[in-house]
Amino acid sequence: MVCQQGRGGEKWDAPDMLMAMGQRKVGMNGLFHFNVMLSTDPVFGGDGYPLLIQTGETWHGQPLVDRQHPHDLFSELSVSYAYALSKKADVFVYLGYPGEPALGPVTFMHRPSGQFLPDAPVGHHWEDATHITFGVATLGIRYAPFKLEGSSFTGREPDERRYDFDKPRFNSWSSRLSFNPNDNWSLQVSHGFIKSPEELRPEEDVHRTTVSATFVQTLGSKDYFAATGLWGLNKTAGQGGSNAVLLEGTLRVDRWALYARYEWVAKSLEELNLEGAVYGAPDRLFGLNTATLGAAYDLLHIGHLVVAGGGQMRMSKPPAVLQGLYGKTPFGGELYLHIFPGRM
Repeated sequence: MVCQQGRGGEKWDAPDMLMAMGQRKVGMNGLFHFNVMLSTDPVFGGDGYPLLIQTGETWHGQPLVDRQHPHDLFSELSVSYAYALSKKADVFVYLGYPGEPALGPVTFMHRPSGQFLPDAPVGHHWEDATHITFGVATLGIRYAPFKLEGSSFTGREPDERRYDFDKPRFNSWSSRLSFNPNDNWSLQVSHGFIKSPEELRPEEDVHRTTVSATFVQTLGSKDYFAATGLWGLNKTAGQGGSNAVLLEGTLRVDRWALYARYEWVAKSLEELNLEGAVYGAPDRLFGLNTATLGAAYDLLHIGHLVVAGGGQMRMSKPPAVLQGLYGKTPFGGELYLHIFPGRM
């Protein structure tokens, strides 16, 4: 349950992702791989769950503000093929409907630093929101620790009909350079042109740039510390750039997981669905701060199945002009059960 002041709310919910994957060698140098990711998020309501200062997508033709949108039933159906040119180099192709283009870091629920946090980042649509895209084609090449990828994909965010397949358009593009110098570090820089991502603002295209670094240090057979630093920039024609910064970390020790996330995001009045002389021009940007601190404990281990119970507190700091809506330091609390099936 989430409980927040002002424009917030509360709800019992069950955000979930079920992912299956498999791979098979093809000849001496080839590898075929597939991913399937499903979500029952839409069953619990098309308006998602309360999440203060979150924005993106729509419900009943209205922008979703202070709520995290649900994911589609079919969140990924993809195949890929890689061919090894040598021990150091390979080439690959990836096709998804839906799938994830080469733009941004590993999305939030798959990052070791963020997988215990039950909520999406409030800068999701600055950083990794393209992870569910209806129509993706990617070509790439890897040489030693470097990987270069290019994608053509559909720019529009998934629509409100969460059980169907949106029309593939292939009207957007992205490129990403990754560098993995050792087993501990993963770095990436990416840029993309996203054609008309928002249904309510079809004339608005976005140029998105992201830079991220992820660090993972094992602390025994199962324990680890993981941290991610991430910057995202959205630019639209006629407006200044809008930035987002994220820092998150997780310490996993025995049955415990301790985690934290800090974000700073610049969002416009239009993004927050606000208007009026008291706030200023629609493209005025507000710097929004939010911090989350939480812990989870493994309650049950049944074979490879893990059931963890956890809780977290979340606090935001809106600028003075928005405190009439949100309060000076709005906060939220959440209790949850986290269920992890067997892992690869």
